[in-house]
Amino acid sequence: MHALRPLRSLLCCLILLVAASACSSNSGVRAVGASKALPPPDTTNAAGAYEGASEYRLGASDLIEISVFGVEDLNRPARVNSNGQISLPLVGSVVAGGRTIPELEQELARRYAEGYLQNPQVTVFVKEFSSQRITLEGALKKPGIYPLTGKTSLLQAIAIAEGLDPLADLGGVVLFRQVNGQKMAAVYDMRELRSGRVEDPQLFGDDIVVVEASGSKTLLRRFIETVPVLGVFWRPYY
Repeated sequence: MHALRPLRSLLCCLILLVAASACSSNSGVRAVGASKALPPPDTTNAAGAYEGASEYRLGASDLIEISVFGVEDLNRPARVNSNGQISLPLVGSVVAGGRTIPELEQELARRYAEGYLQNPQVTVFVKEFSSQRITLEGALKKPGIYPLTGKTSLLQAIAIAEGLDPLADLGGVVLFRQVNGQKMAAVYDMRELRSGRVEDPQLFGDDIVVVEASGSKTLLRRFIETVPVLGVFWRPYY
């Protein structure tokens, strides 16, 4: 068992050398890290909660989940309508559009406290951000900008665009994301994703997915060919 430790250390060193070589070469890419789980963008945490410079403000068609501690009958989902309002038992219509989550929680607590509950504790969770979008470009049957509703993976996003174009390069799927203040990109192979050998990443608002066409000779193609590890974010210099 102890004899395996030097071998493992040597393999780790070789992997690091390969990554370092790719980063210092003319390929123009630099690794964020060799973690299997892709980091979320700067504005979103791993649970999908908005953590931008300014707090997320609710908008029309957002789906929220409302919980009142100790009163299960008042726990329910609510969709913000086109007028920015939600309708709830006891309190009726409440303006949610334009408010932050804490602001809506405070307003609901105030409304429930007016003759109904004593010191109500209200929690609001956003289940669907209708104002968040993903961009799907390149060799897809129906490229475009799509709303991000609920958790959506890369494979699911490609299905939303009605699948790959017949000329698509299966090994040329690139996911762009803003991470740590820099534009990063991760390359995926559809065969690896479909087989489960590579984790199907979750997409977040403002993510951009580009599918290269077979035989293309673009700068993006050069980036795809120089990335040594699939599914890891690198910084493209092109």
